[in-house]
Amino acid sequence: IAAGFAGVVSLGLLLLQPLLIGGFLPGLSPYRRRRVHLWVGSTLVVALIVHVAGLWVTSPPDVVDALLFRSPTLFSAWGVIAMWAVFATALLAALRRPLRIRPRLWRVGHVSLALVIVVGVVAHALLIEGTMEVVSKTALCILIVAATVKLLIDRLGRGNRMASRRAMPQSR
Repeated sequence: IAAGFAGVVSLGLLLLQPLLIGGFLPGLSPYRRRRVHLWVGSTLVVALIVHVAGLWVTSPPDVVDALLFRSPTLFSAWGVIAMWAVFATALLAALRRPLRIRPRLWRVGHVSLALVIVVGVVAHALLIEGTMEVVSKTALCILIVAATVKLLIDRLGRGNRMASRRAMPQSR
């Protein structure tokens, strides 16, 4: 039961991430949004560990099969891919400052992993018959995808506008 609810919590936390970074939640400064994004990401890692640990307690052979991509169920593979992407994102975030990762490289790595997480989690959630019922699970997955796509469109549009401004000659 705890493993199932940890999965539901993880799904809900995943929705918060693009909403925070995109500035879609009013009343938070950019600094505060980044700090909350960091805490939500950390909580997401903990919830994911509880999810997998709970599954391990109930059926270690199934977890081993999933981790080795031997499971006959497709949702297992998507879940494992998303799990490793979450761990890679957390590791990248933890090593960002010590390794002095350049902001552009950081952004490309973080966004790439975030996209793998969103695709993996949504596929995992939609394929599995578990704690959530179909309508609420589907609605939450649609919201996650919509928030992520909106954030990407906003960020790509802003990047293109900034690049075109740099390319334009300055009037004197």
